Amino acid sequence: MECLLAIGIAMFAGLFLSRLTSRLKLPDVTSYLIAGLLVGPLCLGRLGVPGLGFTSFEFVETMGLVCDAALGFIAFSIGSEFRISALRKTGKQATVIAIFQALTATLLVDAALIGMHFLLGDKLPMSACLILGAIATATAPAATLMVVNQYKAKGPLTDILLPIVALDDAVGLIVFAVSKGVAKALMGGSISVISVLVNPMVEIVASLLLGGALGWVFSLVEKYFNSNSKRLNLAVAFVALCAGLSKLHFDLPGGLHIGFSSLLVCMMCGTVFCNLCDFSEEIMHKTERWTAPVYVLFFVISGAELDLRVFGELAVVGIGVMYILSRSAGKILGANLSAKFMKCEPGICKYLGITLLPQAGVALGMSVTVAAEFGEEGALIRNIVLFSVLIYELVGPMLTKMALTAAGDIRPKPSLDRRNG
Repeated sequence: MECLLAIGIAMFAGLFLSRLTSRLKLPDVTSYLIAGLLVGPLCLGRLGVPGLGFTSFEFVETMGLVCDAALGFIAFSIGSEFRISALRKTGKQATVIAIFQALTATLLVDAALIGMHFLLGDKLPMSACLILGAIATATAPAATLMVVNQYKAKGPLTDILLPIVALDDAVGLIVFAVSKGVAKALMGGSISVISVLVNPMVEIVASLLLGGALGWVFSLVEKYFNSNSKRLNLAVAFVALCAGLSKLHFDLPGGLHIGFSSLLVCMMCGTVFCNLCDFSEEIMHKTERWTAPVYVLFFVISGAELDLRVFGELAVVGIGVMYILSRSAGKILGANLSAKFMKCEPGICKYLGITLLPQAGVALGMSVTVAAEFGEEGALIRNIVLFSVLIYELVGPMLTKMALTAAGDIRPKPSLDRRNG
């Protein structure tokens, strides 16, 4: 009962706040995140009344199933952007830009934090600088997709943005694994080629193969169902299969590890399905409508996860500010230079980098992994990422909306006078 009551209050708070903030022309995702903070452990949940908000961060973690499902559907939807017809136009550009802007963000964050390392010494270890640089690659697909869907953004910038956001995860996985291996070596271990290079590549290839196989099976099975409702149920079932199977992992002799990325598995499933099924657009449209409540709950839970207590540590705030500034500069500069190199339209060159600033789920997932493996350094990295996610998630969606509007992909609704005239 406590869990269901908390979910109901969380969704009501998110929806109600979105009505209030709509007058300020804020994106819905920002409203949901703020609502999550209000019903979270540090506000309403602090009263300790069971069911009245989220009473503890441990209780918020029990909502992991909802977050896994939401991220699965988000990745599945983004996968539909990789249609062969669309990739012929933007595929090469998206790939080059995704790699270059991600690596630029990593290099600038590494340089800025290593500079701080020489000033702060052991308060900011070199290993933490390298890992934070790797985490800087990640962009939040959920917030970006939510803004695109809410304002029905459509145009050159949107067409290239969604594939880039999806490719960010693949690039981020590789950079993160390599940086983590080097960081372990700096802490007294030894660099292993298998852990630094082989395992990340195995994870990416295995994820793409699993997702591709499930997408192919989905395209075969759906032919046996003619009802739209049953096809919708089938889509939900396959996304659940993708998210569930991606939790499997296998440890082999010699340090070889076979694991899967849930985002990549679901994304590849959506990609293969949408390229093989003739009426996939209709199914995707119905799936997006069905998952709307899941998205609301996901962002409210994400807001509840944000720990405002990180503001109490001056070192974390200072490092976090430097991380945010250097990552933002890397994303904007990297996107601008690579877009110009690929001869993209002026609007893409100017505004693409701003739309890549939101950061949440993937970065938090990386920080959780590090916190479990690196002790005190891992806790420092976790707090810095929490601080940056808090800022990025509250400000990022608004900046994304402003950039898409300035680029002409979001068009203002006609006024009542104009429609009646």
